Amino acid sequence: MCQHCNSHATSAFSFDVEATAQNYANIISASGENLSREGLLDTPMRAAKAFRDLTAGYHQDLHTVANDAIFASDNADLVLVQNIEFYSLCEHHILPFFGVAHIGYLPNGKVLGLSKLARIVDMYAKRLQIQENLTKQVAQAIHELTDCRGVAVVMDASHMCMMMRGVGKQQSTTRTTCMLGVYETDNQARNEFLSAIPKRVPAFG
Repeated sequence: MCQHCNSHATSAFSFDVEATAQNYANIISASGENLSREGLLDTPMRAAKAFRDLTAGYHQDLHTVANDAIFASDNADLVLVQNIEFYSLCEHHILPFFGVAHIGYLPNGKVLGLSKLARIVDMYAKRLQIQENLTKQVAQAIHELTDCRGVAVVMDASHMCMMMRGVGKQQSTTRTTCMLGVYETDNQARNEFLSAIPKRVPAFG
């Protein structure tokens, strides 16, 4: 189990839904709301279960998610999966950020099952995150699993912490990249990948 990929995965830890629901009840009460009114009676428990699902990545590890779906291949050309949707929670305000990931890699005798790329994105996205780290974690995980010659990950996302509060910029999006292996030094390979992925679009299209 590699340190950078699985330092947060704790299979022995059990999420305490009851305690989390009580914490949500305290937060709602602190806002001045009446927890006994009909619309809020079950809200703390619903919120606790939602938070459990949104942070499920802490209880997963890379090699279990990959599930040995690594196959021999003599293809050495670019493998590219685009527009992988993801949803995460900003670790600074616990507000959502969401968007798409584009992943490309150059095989070195092994390829990864295509669905596993999406599962890897989900595993790291379902943690308290910043987009910069999320992008790097996905790239490092794919590099570790496949020992590929190079991997490139680009993520485009809208951040509710910029849209709902603070500066309130509704059309802002953030693009982050991580290039490993060949992509760090080979401009031709890098340009091939970047030209193949979609251009950034404003938030909400």
